[in-house]
Amino acid sequence: MQRVRIQGVAAAGAALAVMALSLAACSSSSSGSGGSSSSLSGTLNASGSTFQLPFQQAAIQAYKSIQPGMTVNYGGGGSGKGRSDLAAGVVQFAGSDSPIPSDEIANFKGKTVLYFPVFLGPITMSYNLSGVSSLKLTPTVIADIFQGKITKWNDPALKSINPGVSLPSTPISLAVRSDSSGTTANFSLFLQTAEPSVWKLGSSSTINWPSSAHAGNGNGGVAQIIKSTPGAIGYVDYADAKASGLSYASVQNKAGKYIAPSPSSASAAGTTVTLAPNLTFAAVWSSDPAAYPITYQSWDLVYQKQSSTNTTKMLKAYIGYLLGDGQKLLNPLGYAPLPANILSKAKAQLSKIGS
Repeated sequence: MQRVRIQGVAAAGAALAVMALSLAACSSSSSGSGGSSSSLSGTLNASGSTFQLPFQQAAIQAYKSIQPGMTVNYGGGGSGKGRSDLAAGVVQFAGSDSPIPSDEIANFKGKTVLYFPVFLGPITMSYNLSGVSSLKLTPTVIADIFQGKITKWNDPALKSINPGVSLPSTPISLAVRSDSSGTTANFSLFLQTAEPSVWKLGSSSTINWPSSAHAGNGNGGVAQIIKSTPGAIGYVDYADAKASGLSYASVQNKAGKYIAPSPSSASAAGTTVTLAPNLTFAAVWSSDPAAYPITYQSWDLVYQKQSSTNTTKMLKAYIGYLLGDGQKLLNPLGYAPLPANILSKAKAQLSKIGS
């Protein structure tokens, strides 16, 4: 059911995008519309990040008006699946919300992988609590909730940061990811960075959560658990939380301000990131006072060396589109476009594909 809901939102966004980009599709080519004026023919297959899924669905539909001879297929499955599919050679690119972990590097057999950042977005602290429409959370409280130390909604630690809110004695039910997930990696990185002395579960694509936690596949699966479980709280990307009609908390950032998740507060987080030479970075726990503290990023991973000239051309064109006119699709879907400095470096790297 959840997949249908997500696809409906994505399709609506894509329809708007097609209208918005119709002039671009009919006009002469530019780097923003895919980087090539020639007609391309063939298929690109991809899998991975469910954070990217609504964006990829919208972009694929809109891109058809620019390159009708090209087919792009994107399946979810989580960042871990995308990376393993790329390593196995069954996809041409992989969506991943975190860099390749050290224990996966050997899977790529020494091949150079290029990271193309595509957007930023917030990880919401979504909850299901009847009668509570406004909730504030601190990193310490979030860490204690997800380690099973705070187990009821009327815990004194929650009441002290939510004066005037009638918090019930309802037990807290954790909703987490069952698959290897970049959302999990970034959520746990936030807790490890913000509260290193409190958070004991580490940062990884999979976490040993308390045994009472309910696990779902993909962001959509976690959103469905929260929606159907009174007292639940879980980490879900903003686009899926909105699509599911979930309530989500404001979270205290590094500057001490309680910030609600939104594309604009995610954009603020992107202004302070430190960019590595391979274009990897982490947007969590930004020092910008306007930043939402649990903002994360997503990349499309591509092998530098490609098996054919046609695949090289298609990858350059489609990734170029995501970094060009595709950025215009992001805000309506609940994502934040890349900061200009990151975007320019990502576009410059396109020339490396196939070299």
